[in-house]
Amino acid sequence: MFLKLQPYPCKWLYNWSVSNNETKLQQEIRLAIGKMPTLRLFRNQVGQLPDPRTGRPVQFGLAKGSSDLIGFKKVKITEDMIGQEIAQFVSIEIKTEKGKLTPQQKNWLTFISQSGGITGVARSIKDVFNILSLKHN
Repeated sequence: MFLKLQPYPCKWLYNWSVSNNETKLQQEIRLAIGKMPTLRLFRNQVGQLPDPRTGRPVQFGLAKGSSDLIGFKKVKITEDMIGQEIAQFVSIEIKTEKGKLTPQQKNWLTFISQSGGITGVARSIKDVFNILSLKHN
């Protein structure tokens, strides 16, 4: 016996207009920074859906509260550190103009920042460039 799934089984859980605006902004940001050789950011969708076979909830994404865009920025270490290049963890939360962080998102950003990562909340492409200390054309 197979369960029949609706196209959007949890449609009632989301404010789709906010979600679509954030998704659109996220796409614009990914296109704006996508070809930078020192930066790699990946979409991190976090959530939970029912397993179609068992109906049990299955969580997906990095961790509850983790940011929309995660990845790394290549950083050159100073001469006193042998001139190596390393990858510094990046975690950027995308929000609309009026969007607010959840407590889990605040905790995530604080933890990553205190661990030496680059974090921030972006409400525009310019915000991302500022968070990453990059020049914007």
